[in-house]
Formats: sequence, C-alpha cells, structure tokens
Amino acid sequence: MNRGAEGCGSLAAEVRERTSALDILVNNAGATWGAPLEEHPVAGWDKVMDTNVRGTFLLTRELLPLLAERAAPDDPARVINIGSVDGLVSPVMESYAYSASKAAVHMLTRHLARYLADRHITVNAIAPGLFPSKMTAFMTENPDVMAMVLDRIPLRRAGTPDDVGGTAVWLASHAGAYLTGAVIPVSGGLATL
Repeated sequence: MNRGAEGCGSLAAEVRERTSALDILVNNAGATWGAPLEEHPVAGWDKVMDTNVRGTFLLTRELLPLLAERAAPDDPARVINIGSVDGLVSPVMESYAYSASKAAVHMLTRHLARYLADRHITVNAIAPGLFPSKMTAFMTENPDVMAMVLDRIPLRRAGTPDDVGGTAVWLASHAGAYLTGAVIPVSGGLATL
C-alpha cells in the first residue's frame, strides 16, 4: 500500500471512530505539477494522479458504508468532488498531469454517480476556475501572468470563496438532491470557450 492509500485509510478510520454515518463527503485534496513536456518528470505525474484521482476514489470507497447509512431516496447522501476547469478546457500552463487528473475526476464523478444512484448517494463535481490559493500563487502573485490568465476569463476576475462555496452548499442542500453526475464549472465563463 502506498502512502496515499495509507493516508486515505487512516482518514477513513478516524472518521469511522467519530461517527457511524456521513451525510456529505467533499473530496478536495489536490496537487499540481508544472513543467515543459520534455522535462515533465514521471514522479510529478504519479504524485498528481495519486492525490487527485486515486485519493478521490479510495476515500469515497472507504467511506461508502457511512454514506450508505445516511442515504435516503428523498435525502440522498452526497459526494462532492473538486475537479477543475482545466479538466474541461486546455489550460494555458503546461500542467499535463493536473489537467489529465481533473478530467479523470470528472469521469470518475459520472461513473460513481451512475453506480451509486440506486444506493441513494449523489455524486457531483465542481470544476473551479481561477481562485487565489497556495496552488495558484505563482499566477495570482505575478501581474504579467495574472493579466494573461484573466484575459481568457469572460468575467475578467478570479473567483471568491462565496462563488465556489455557494455551489457546494447548493449541492449539499435539499435543493441539490435531484442532481447527480454533474460537473459544474465555476470559472467565470472559461468553460464556455
């Protein structure tokens, strides 16, 4: 078992110690790696795929019994995966593993949604665009790069916590109970290009 799988197992065990049922699981762990194609290391590819795709799959699998315990036809348990607009459109940066992993998260979302619907568990993904974070600091802290990135976004701004938080709250609320298998871009219109 690799470190990522061990981490998912440990986290799931800790959750099981604290509760016997789970209403909502948000898979939000993420890693990225940027490098020119000719220099992109296999270790970087593996790290990003393990965190973004394998971690999402393993944690959902580990916590499935707790989600099923809470699930009901009129109030399903929820899984919300955090993908990325880079999994929907070709990114401007050379982040091959990241965009491929987020496209995989989107397909995993659809696959799980189909499989878990009979168990009254919805699975949806949010595909954020540019949001200031530790992961995007190399863009948001560089005025030239930021201008180039904002020029591609139809709303010409980065997202705010309210932009993405409202989508997550909606998916987790009763209002989102009839939606499953959706990948919702929260990207200022970037996914429409």
